[in-house]
Amino acid sequence: MNQSKKILGYNRNVFILGLVSLFTDLSNEVILRTIPLFLANVLGVKTSIIGLVEGVSESTSTLLKVFSGWFSDLVGKRKPLTVIGYGLSFLSKPLLYFVSSWPAVFFARFIDRVGKGIRTSPRDALIADSTPSGEMGKSFGLHRTLDPLGAVLGTALAGFMVFWAAKGTIIMNRTTFRYLVLMSILPALISVVLLVVGVKEPAHRTETGDKQKNTRWKLEGLKKSFLIFLVINVIFTLGNSSDAFLILRAQKLGTTLAGIFFLLAVFNIVSSLLSLPAGVLSDRWGRKKLLIFGWLLYSLVYLGFAYARAPWHIWILYSVYGAYYGITDGVARAFVADVIEPGQRGTAYGLYNAAVGISALPASLIAGILWDKLGSPAPFIFGAVLALAAAVGLLFISDVSQPYIGS
Repeated sequence: MNQSKKILGYNRNVFILGLVSLFTDLSNEVILRTIPLFLANVLGVKTSIIGLVEGVSESTSTLLKVFSGWFSDLVGKRKPLTVIGYGLSFLSKPLLYFVSSWPAVFFARFIDRVGKGIRTSPRDALIADSTPSGEMGKSFGLHRTLDPLGAVLGTALAGFMVFWAAKGTIIMNRTTFRYLVLMSILPALISVVLLVVGVKEPAHRTETGDKQKNTRWKLEGLKKSFLIFLVINVIFTLGNSSDAFLILRAQKLGTTLAGIFFLLAVFNIVSSLLSLPAGVLSDRWGRKKLLIFGWLLYSLVYLGFAYARAPWHIWILYSVYGAYYGITDGVARAFVADVIEPGQRGTAYGLYNAAVGISALPASLIAGILWDKLGSPAPFIFGAVLALAAAVGLLFISDVSQPYIGS
């Protein structure tokens, strides 16, 4: 296969990796978003335990993101780890069909997040390695467009299935959950097959592999602006608890089970529509402006969740939440690529994902405790304040939205 061949103006690897994420998110959004409802409605688990399950799962994946990114730099290979990661996530889906206790749910969730931890940093580095200079925002924008597009399809299909099976009910039941699990298996398998067959290791990665084998994991060469960016992301993420709490808040305000899936579809439609334009715009205007705007938007959305009083409030807030996500996620990843030497990108994405993911455990634990002790608005007020602080912090770092030039 010609690695330089383009599809719709994008490198073939970049395009196919976008499709891989599309099918993976189609699978994940069918089932993983409903795990909090299954835990709360079917198993009767407290919100603090849900926060524990979500937080530990995300933080575990984070530790693996650090290792897998560094290891892909060391061996000069991205694809094998990416395949293993997506494969584990596929294998975790059937386990959920049989769960009957929260530890069993936690185990299946853990396996899925191990897969995500192994694949994410090498995959992001693979996208960066396959992208020409000056098009980082465009490539990551495409990825962030196709990823939520899969989520749109998944949540819409799940919404129609739940509407047909459960009508206007608000509460999740075991039978509906199992239907969703079965629906999630095929697209997860398709994503693995696409990755194995369609993606090739960029040639220049193997050329630098021997050099990387002789290196230790070092922070030398990572720019100060990148390290400060990691710290600011930790501040932001401590208030960015699992989206499980958004779903539980929507249910608490009377949103039906089918309505929750359609809410998630709206969120992902907005995110998908904005990701590519935001990436392209960041190539021209710089990343920092868009990140500050997106985090301020997040702060307002979380305040809205705290004070919402009716289901229609949630519909508006979820739409704006999709705008925040579409504007910031791909742009933040492109920012990392801007300031990092190509041979250190796996390590850098590992550190970036670590800054986000390690903070996910205390973020979700804090949110669960605040919900149980002070009421459901409390975690959203906390998140809004930290997002505002992080946005202000971004003002104090330079915006280096240009491809890396060796020092």
